[in-house]
Amino acid sequence: MNALTQKISLTGPAGALEALLDLPPEGVAPRGTAVIAHPHPLFGGTMDNKVVQTLARAFVLSGWRAVRFNFRGVGASEGAYDEGRGELQDLLAVVGHSAPDGPLALAGFSFGAFVTSHAVAALAARDPQAVVLVGTAASRFTVAPIGPDLHERTLVLHGEADDTVPLADAMAWARPQTLPITVVPGGGHFFHGQLPLLRSLVVRHLRAV
Repeated sequence: MNALTQKISLTGPAGALEALLDLPPEGVAPRGTAVIAHPHPLFGGTMDNKVVQTLARAFVLSGWRAVRFNFRGVGASEGAYDEGRGELQDLLAVVGHSAPDGPLALAGFSFGAFVTSHAVAALAARDPQAVVLVGTAASRFTVAPIGPDLHERTLVLHGEADDTVPLADAMAWARPQTLPITVVPGGGHFFHGQLPLLRSLVVRHLRAV
């Protein structure tokens, strides 16, 4: 956490949700609020994951408020793992509490990208200003398609050497949509040694939307 990170607790459908709010520097008016979802709860995924922290940092550097939270059953968040169904409701509850109006961005890593894809569909009426999906878990879950109107505002990042979610599976999801994927050469699922590059790619995207 940095000095501008605040611990917060939000009310979710299964109980309290533990969350962190990262703010732009003092005096910088936020462009909006980004809600960021973490990897699989049953495999050590939390809001403190390094990729999730990198996404939050990229949003803050681009002038956004960044909210990352623990899904139900993770950390101090109440409830139990629900195979993505309840986790989607958790994410929607966080949006409802922390970004009820104004510009909205949605981001997720791995399992979190899968959940985020369904949140994008559920929040279509909000017309998210930016979407960032990293290491999208297309090999393990049914990831929702991204509407054509959002393609220019959506950044899909995947590691070339991802051995958790093979690039071929992400391409198979993206191909019917003609949705571009930005491939990080040699990148693994957790982008070890390449987090600064990941951050810069996200910042570049956010400054263009």
